[in-house]
This record gives sequence, structure tokens and C-alpha cells, in this order.
Amino acid sequence: MGKLLYGPHQRAVEIEDRDLAHLQVVMLSKLRRGESFAFSWDKAVSEGRGRASIWISPAIPLEFSFLGGRRPALNRAWIDQMMVGAASGELQLIPEP
Repeated sequence: MGKLLYGPHQRAVEIEDRDLAHLQVVMLSKLRRGESFAFSWDKAVSEGRGRASIWISPAIPLEFSFLGGRRPALNRAWIDQMMVGAASGELQLIPEP
């Protein structure tokens, strides 16, 4: 289980390494273009379930921390689906196709 560390206080969002690797590609692609966007995900049972969202901006610190040492093979179709959703202004962690 990896972590997305966000903001100056490094709020931690736990995300499976494979999911996080795909989110990293999408997020960094948008941030390189200077785009800001919302990121939403389903909260874990340990967090009380429900959904959460944060605002991702080039001005806010962001770190991707992976538990595993190996980089997973990337699924281009999954990345493309998340990019399409993110184009509307909200990136959502969706199941891998």
C-alpha cells in the first residue's frame, strides 16, 4: 500500500501501489501543463467509508510514496480513461479496465 502525500502538512492518502503508479502518470501530466484539478476517491473502511476530494495544484507539494520496490507495468487504457475524466476538472480513481 502506497501513499499520496499532499500539502505542506503531508496529508496521507493510502492507495494501492499499482493504482498510485497510474495516478502518478495522470497527475504529473496535468501538473506539467500547469493545470489544477480535483482528485476524488472512495475512502477505506478504516477511514469511515464515504468519498473524499482534494484540490491538486502545481503550487501545492505532492509526493508519491510506494511500498514496493518494483514499478508495475502500466495499463495505457486505464491511464487514458482517467485522463478523460480529469479533463472535466475532476480526476477519480476508477477500477482498472
